[in-house]
Amino acid sequence: MIKNRKYYIPAIFIVVGIIFLIKLFSIQVMDSRYKLAAENNVINKVIEYPYRGLIYDRNNKIIVHNTPTYDIMVVPKEVQVGDTAKFCSLFDITREEFENKVAAAKKYSYIKQSLFFPQLSNREFASIQDKLIEYKGFYPVARTVRNYPDSVLANGLGYIGEVSKRQLERDTSNYYKSGDYIGISGMEAAYEKELRGKRGVKYKLVNVRGIEKGSFNDGRFDTASVPGNNLISSIDLDLQKYAEYLMKDKVGSIVAIEPSTGEVLALVSSPSYDPNQLSGRKYSSNFTQLNQDSLKPLFNRPIMATYRPGSVFKLVQSLIALQEGVITPATRVVCNRGIINCHGAHTNADLHDAIKFSCNPYFYSTFRRIINQGKDPKMNVDSRIGLKTWDEYLYKLGFGRKLGVDIPNEQKGLVPEPSYYNRYYGEGGWNFYTIYSLSIGEGELLTTPLQVANLAAILANRGYFIRPHLVKGIDTPDSYLKLDYNREDTGINPEHFNTVVNAMAEIVNGTARVAKVDDITICGKTGTVQNKNSYDHSAFMSFAPKENPKIALSVYVENAGWGGGVAAAISGLLIEKYIKGEVSENRAWVENYVMTKAYLKNL
Repeated sequence: MIKNRKYYIPAIFIVVGIIFLIKLFSIQVMDSRYKLAAENNVINKVIEYPYRGLIYDRNNKIIVHNTPTYDIMVVPKEVQVGDTAKFCSLFDITREEFENKVAAAKKYSYIKQSLFFPQLSNREFASIQDKLIEYKGFYPVARTVRNYPDSVLANGLGYIGEVSKRQLERDTSNYYKSGDYIGISGMEAAYEKELRGKRGVKYKLVNVRGIEKGSFNDGRFDTASVPGNNLISSIDLDLQKYAEYLMKDKVGSIVAIEPSTGEVLALVSSPSYDPNQLSGRKYSSNFTQLNQDSLKPLFNRPIMATYRPGSVFKLVQSLIALQEGVITPATRVVCNRGIINCHGAHTNADLHDAIKFSCNPYFYSTFRRIINQGKDPKMNVDSRIGLKTWDEYLYKLGFGRKLGVDIPNEQKGLVPEPSYYNRYYGEGGWNFYTIYSLSIGEGELLTTPLQVANLAAILANRGYFIRPHLVKGIDTPDSYLKLDYNREDTGINPEHFNTVVNAMAEIVNGTARVAKVDDITICGKTGTVQNKNSYDHSAFMSFAPKENPKIALSVYVENAGWGGGVAAAISGLLIEKYIKGEVSENRAWVENYVMTKAYLKNL
């Protein structure tokens, strides 16, 4: 054994040498990662972010555009900061903030870029650009932020924000990286894929001081960014601005729809906020402030708030009863106020006058005829059959379900089914007399302002609607893609709309005359929505003109009382503004009446 040691020792050295040679060959020739790591010492990979698509109104007026900014990115492995206090002064941050930001970047990746300081303006970046090159590991990246020249439609447009860790984990396409921005709500979220574009990348040679020396390999590995597509919205910017003006100091919503297309002309949630507040470096602090506001400006009332529809729903009862054949336009009902309270001077109304005077006993009787048609001798069973039929009509009319508007967070409201009452009263423990408050749009029934505006569109169209939407088309560099939406029929014969529509026209000439506009026949229905917590809500649903309608509306003003007041006044002003282009001088008093009403004190 001792004799053989002189062979073992050289053999060991030879084997070790061979191992080193193989490893060296692997590092230098077979494995490109180390080559790239070496090149990264002199090559700066710069992400080129695309311009996010713009958003226009229906008349090609700009609603959203982009403003250039600079993000400062950090690669923790490369960070060399001699004088930390001097570096922090560039960004007006504390040493603790600096350490937290670098620690967060290390947690994400030690060798990849991540966001250190966001959205410096051109002026701010120019003031630190020459000084920044003294600190290794920090790189400026050109970006853009959203800008809103008219500061309207905040809840419809939505906002963008930095992609969250959870969103990154859910991103199966692997498109997003830390520090990217993504649509969070509204159109920005719904049309994220169309708006975001495609990022590019450039490889730039830099010296030891971080100064650019040109493209790497003549730009052979560079890829250009692709701008996002533009959206052509259905919004009429002038109408939107005027509608928001009229809702100043009020809580509520406005939804305006073009009946023939389902295009949303205006979408107002009040109180709202300036969308520029959620664009830029102060996004986080502004969001926190808005989110904590007791008036909930981030809450998108037109599609998320639910109200009892009130007397507006008497039109629905009329159409269902006519279709079911349980009444005719000539059917008369005595206004027996001992059964249910009523208002107005009428005694024995037919359907036309019952709508015109909003007769509660008439619709109590009408609803009973819908619910109890004698299809079963047991009243509770008969009521269950009738309610199921009623529910089916409401679904076709767009209630108790999401209409599918093209922005997120739409609520479906509530249309109580037999199972709903079974849970509370037990099967067989309820009948018509348990649920009769539904007859006048009260009780458990809940609707959204969007659904009520859609009902106005159904009435305008005499029996059908097109799914409401805020985007008409997508403008690409090569073509314009018009978005098409299917027509939905309600199953109610067009002839049944005549009596209802004629009565609606007389309402505007009578109890809601504040909405009347010369030379335009407006059809409307008031709604005074019960609110047990405070004052009643003022609601008004309308469309105009009576023939060949151009606009359908729902207006809700919380705590404002009777629907023939401020809600009707706002509706008339908006119809006149949209159809005539301006409000006539002889109706300036109506605008003054609306603007002197402030209901925040009633909350």
